[in-house]
Amino acid sequence: MATAPNDMPKRKKARYSAEYRAEALALAERIGVAAAASELGLHAMQIYQWRAKAAHEKSVTDRERQLREANARLKRQLADKTEEVTILEKTAAYFAKKLD
Repeated sequence: MATAPNDMPKRKKARYSAEYRAEALALAERIGVAAAASELGLHAMQIYQWRAKAAHEKSVTDRERQLREANARLKRQLADKTEEVTILEKTAAYFAKKLD
């Protein structure tokens, strides 16, 4: 008698901490993915997925840093230009008064 797929016990998904993943990736970098996976009792595909996710997060982090720097630079420029406009407005008002 065959059992229905719903009757099969479900395997719990293993959860690994960020520190464990970082150490596993460092080990894979040193000795290779296949060797690290067998040493840690993981599938090599898991380490490849962790590596891809870490690379993506790093690129996102780098992009966010670049955007923050650009935002700060633009805010400084805006403040400078606003100050220049204020000075020019006051100067124009002064000379307009002198002409009257």
